[in-house]
Amino acid sequence: MDPCADVVPSLGDCVVPDWPAAPWVRALTTVRSGGTSRRPYDSFNLANHVGDDPEAVARNREQLCAALNLPAEPAWLQQVHGTRVIHAGQAGEGAAADGSYADGPGFVCAVLTADCLPVFLCDLSGTRVAVLHAGWRGLAAGIVESGVAAMELDPAGLMAWLGPAIGPAAFEVGPEVREAFSGQDSAAHSLFAEGRQGRLLADLYGLARLRLRRAGIGRVYGGGFCTVTESERFYSYRRDGACGRMASLIWLER
Repeated sequence: MDPCADVVPSLGDCVVPDWPAAPWVRALTTVRSGGTSRRPYDSFNLANHVGDDPEAVARNREQLCAALNLPAEPAWLQQVHGTRVIHAGQAGEGAAADGSYADGPGFVCAVLTADCLPVFLCDLSGTRVAVLHAGWRGLAAGIVESGVAAMELDPAGLMAWLGPAIGPAAFEVGPEVREAFSGQDSAAHSLFAEGRQGRLLADLYGLARLRLRRAGIGRVYGGGFCTVTESERFYSYRRDGACGRMASLIWLER
């Protein structure tokens, strides 16, 4: 069931994972339209740490919960580009972590992004779910591996979906980023292309797929978005600087 199919139009054109998850696994990434925030956070900003009017953020969050009929307030995290993954029921506002998981209904896992990659996880039987905040630092440090470990299941029985993030034609980085990944896995070297003036273009999706497969997950879906170039749909810190954040949510209905 598409969780955005019957919600109010003001939620916007949210992105629903195209993966063979059990029907009671509900997941989506919001988009920037349909809320109450003013420029430069226009309009469905769900982050309260970017300088937006707190009342506008609160209204947007209330709208999100009501439109999706969420079973609980999302487990909003204080994301630090690290590798900590916690149970959504233990999160609470401001818990420092870059991912959360749930092992039953009544919890909503959430991460906020505006170029970084949201990585969704679930098992084939639909008993556990997780979502991770994966920028290049988190990927290199092991956020994927931490998320897989938190699931406490055989990785061969897991699947992943890669949500909207900065695309490989827009993600300009320095050579130290390639060194950080290539030093761990020589296969990562091919996921960097030559850019302008000695800079490199990094394939964040490809790097995430590599880490997921190294962690034992063979079923990887999604990717192909670009938060930088799809300006009408997504926030992008790389493109705009001051901006809002999309939310990526996953939960179990039973």
